[in-house]
Amino acid sequence: MRYVRFIKNGRIGYGLLEGEGIEVLERNFLDGIFETDEKVRLEDVRLLSPVSPGKALCIGLNYREHIGELEMDRPEKPVVFIKPTTALLNPGEHIIRPEMSKRVDYEAELCVVIGRKAKDVKIEDAYSYVLGYTIANDVTARDLQEKGGQWTICKGFDTFMPIGPYISDEVNPGNLHIQSRLNGKVMQDADTSLLIFKIDYLISSLSSVMTLEKGDVILTGTPKGVSPMAKGDVIECEIEGLGILKNTVL
Repeated sequence: MRYVRFIKNGRIGYGLLEGEGIEVLERNFLDGIFETDEKVRLEDVRLLSPVSPGKALCIGLNYREHIGELEMDRPEKPVVFIKPTTALLNPGEHIIRPEMSKRVDYEAELCVVIGRKAKDVKIEDAYSYVLGYTIANDVTARDLQEKGGQWTICKGFDTFMPIGPYISDEVNPGNLHIQSRLNGKVMQDADTSLLIFKIDYLISSLSSVMTLEKGDVILTGTPKGVSPMAKGDVIECEIEGLGILKNTVL
């Protein structure tokens, strides 16, 4: 299924994406699938981020070649930081460059959406806690990123976490083509099979520290090819089977 969250006539709704239409649900799909008889056309609604997470756990340095371009060392264990909920941005909305930064980069990432409460999860059970997958852009004020230090500030500005356009449970997360395009030019081009720390390991490791609630997300890291965005730039993040996440920079 492909899950969406949308707004129509000032009302937030939840649904299942079917071609160019949406099967409207009675409530948030995180609480179960309860369909109504209502259908709406995709062109008549505005898609929101398909999930509004309680917390967003992000993994840094999870592709070898990206580690090289940042001139950092490969980590022995996952590098974890948190993005605040105020960083969340809907598909199609504007990424706002903060005045204190001179370089703001895009980072296309596979995003895992947790479907039920998870604590002390065994690796072999990890995927049973996943609702599905979507796309995230881990926007980063690169000139504020401290090597070996904390990253939450450089990645935590408002609008620095676009997510969408939908969640799908119909893809194999271990082998998905991932790409970003800046003003139409391909910048990142890789595959999720290159992740150093795999999704099942991440869920098990993170849940051993903190409870993962339904709707929480894990941003799994970005491949090489990051570069700065200027005012007016259009950034598209695309992952096989998950659509295109498109935003413009202000």
